[in-house]
Amino acid sequence: MSSRHHDIADDLRHQITTGRIKPGERLPSEAGLADRYEVSTVTLRSALAVLQREGLVEKIHGKGNFVRRPLRKIMYVGGWGTLDPWTAAEAALHVTVRTNTVQASGYLTTLLKVPTGSPLAEFVCISHEGESPHGLARIYIPRDLAPAGVLGDESSWRDRATRFAVLSSLPAAVRETVCARPPSPDEASVLQIGSAVTVLAITRVATDSTGRVVEAALLVFPGDRVDAAFTTHHVTDERQTQG
Repeated sequence: MSSRHHDIADDLRHQITTGRIKPGERLPSEAGLADRYEVSTVTLRSALAVLQREGLVEKIHGKGNFVRRPLRKIMYVGGWGTLDPWTAAEAALHVTVRTNTVQASGYLTTLLKVPTGSPLAEFVCISHEGESPHGLARIYIPRDLAPAGVLGDESSWRDRATRFAVLSSLPAAVRETVCARPPSPDEASVLQIGSAVTVLAITRVATDSTGRVVEAALLVFPGDRVDAAFTTHHVTDERQTQG
């Protein structure tokens, strides 16, 4: 019967919500569950898909199906371009930062308005709550504008990088574009999420007073792990009207 997978989903959901199956616990193999419920693996996977869409179960490639741990949401503060320190501290996030020098190509040349092959400083920041990846930021700065110490003393930029913050000094404007979409295969692997999970993707571009792009950042968060708040700042127009 077509409703059989809903019956299985109801039974597993009841076991999860009553605590018989604990958060973080791995479910039996799909073949084992199919045998238990006396259904085909196709029907069993349809039942698991229901729970995955509800956010109760996550399938980790190569590892199996797990009961999701309830994750506290953190706040990304638009305009300021940073993770909110209060919610990030509450979630006990720790962030790893890796730096590299890369050559601009493809999308990066468009974002940063630089020629192909231009050297860029790359900062790859991954936030974790416990063992669970919480967010990914790739921040790119023209190499000649990279913060002092990018290849030496890290203290000058590491604190800002661990907040996914704008690294460039005093940009005149920050423009952020936000969309919800499926993750790329690389993002799904880094964030340990399934391809069906929606991510919140923020493209952030900072410019100086001359209009030069001084930084571009690609931020990706699983949609159930972050909220984003954007505040409109009133800017005084100082241009004088010509009489």
